[in-house]
Amino acid sequence: MAESVHVACVQLNSGPEIEPNLDNAARLIIQAAQDGADFIATPENTDFMAETPKLALETALDTENHPGVKFFSSLANKLSVTLLIGSMKIKVSETKMANRSFLFAPSGQLIATYDKIHLFDVDLPTGESHRESDEVEAGTKAAVANVAFGKVGLSICYDLRFPYLYRAMAQRDADILTIPAAFTVPTGQAHWETLLRARAIETGTFVVAPAQVGEHAGGRKTYGHSMIVGPWGQVLAENKKDEPGIIMRKIYLLDGIKARTAIPALKHDRKFDFYNLK
Repeated sequence: MAESVHVACVQLNSGPEIEPNLDNAARLIIQAAQDGADFIATPENTDFMAETPKLALETALDTENHPGVKFFSSLANKLSVTLLIGSMKIKVSETKMANRSFLFAPSGQLIATYDKIHLFDVDLPTGESHRESDEVEAGTKAAVANVAFGKVGLSICYDLRFPYLYRAMAQRDADILTIPAAFTVPTGQAHWETLLRARAIETGTFVVAPAQVGEHAGGRKTYGHSMIVGPWGQVLAENKKDEPGIIMRKIYLLDGIKARTAIPALKHDRKFDFYNLK
């Protein structure tokens, strides 16, 4: 494990076409690398956000034909950075796609992928409804990957609401938990910061959460507020602008070890049953 790492979150406003989004993401990734970032993360739906889920399925491409895979692999290699593409939509059948993260080494090698496990099927109080499971096939495996500076745990957006996933990754010695997202505005305003800080506190681990922001095709709006959170639950960096951009922070990975040593809750799991109450 390295002593420290410069982390950057890229905040995006993805549109419905893949190529312009790749170019927009690349511009900010290059800027972050030039500013000294070693580990750069982009949000969920880095490749595109379509007007409707049906159009998203029609636009999605399989791994071999998706331009983003080779594009970001080459970019990681060119910049010599560890690069997490928060997610791209990968066609896995005629009726389903995966919401998939891609983690690249500074050599450009694909270290790990992760398919979003928990899918966003909700009816919000505002009347806004989402049924991600209609077009997306849920993942079944978690991922904690070895990178140049330590271990990184992968997750995506709605996964944030399921703390057992992060506990399991932290118990596999993840130094950083990544939570790329495209949070809705009402849920973002109510829950985003609280949940990110909770996941960090519960695990004693750094949280890196790049986000989509602004209005997208079809009128969908995302909350933004990309964040880097420390293992004691402190917000180390936040993008408060409602526009694409970058936040950066040098983090000291020993701080995570200190937090987990001070409060070793990850080692205190206990089995239990329920009282037989009427």
